[in-house]
Amino acid sequence: SLQELRPAKKPDEKVPSEPFIPLTDEEEAEVQRALSGNRRRVLVNHEDSGIEITGETLLCLRPGARLNDEEREKRDPQKFLKCHFFNTFFYKKLISGRSGYDYKAVRRWTTQKKLGYILIDCDKGKALPHFTNFFIFVPIHQEIHRCLAIINKKDEKFQYLDSLGGRDSRVLNALARYIVDEVKDKCGKVIDVSSREQEYVSDLPAQENGCVLI
Repeated sequence: SLQELRPAKKPDEKVPSEPFIPLTDEEEAEVQRALSGNRRRVLVNHEDSGIEITGETLLCLRPGARLNDEEREKRDPQKFLKCHFFNTFFYKKLISGRSGYDYKAVRRWTTQKKLGYILIDCDKGKALPHFTNFFIFVPIHQEIHRCLAIINKKDEKFQYLDSLGGRDSRVLNALARYIVDEVKDKCGKVIDVSSREQEYVSDLPAQENGCVLI
């Protein structure tokens, strides 16, 4: 009787012997046509979302290439703000000087040639550099795990996120100094960020053990 009360088991799904079926010659030819010729030609247009897929977009899927979110930024710049992500070596280089800070070590990390786009637009028609709402994400490799710092231009603040609840004012002070030096180097202008808030974000998922995060 107990056996009858147990829910019936679902039949095991059959896994195909070849999960990735090779493309046919016709499909291979279609792929080649999409990736050659005019790469800006629209291949697929999703009307509901306004997303257009071009050959240039598909090239981001190649080995060694990087995905991007430029399309959504162009479609709705007020909703999707510009973001830049440094790797973990950036902050390590930034604080590599004898005094614990060395802007020259990262000065060339944000050239237009290096990035492929302008991080800070030095608009000569404006009194101050034009770096509209954006976020610069800086991963921080602490001794036992990694944290994240953010230069938040939208809310005019510097933020520090740590899953263990730690605080490190040296990180935010270094980034505040960095953005001043970056604007001065790229635009030749001096900005004051002393009044910007330094926030240690608390409402985020907390790590409840001492395991090292890799």
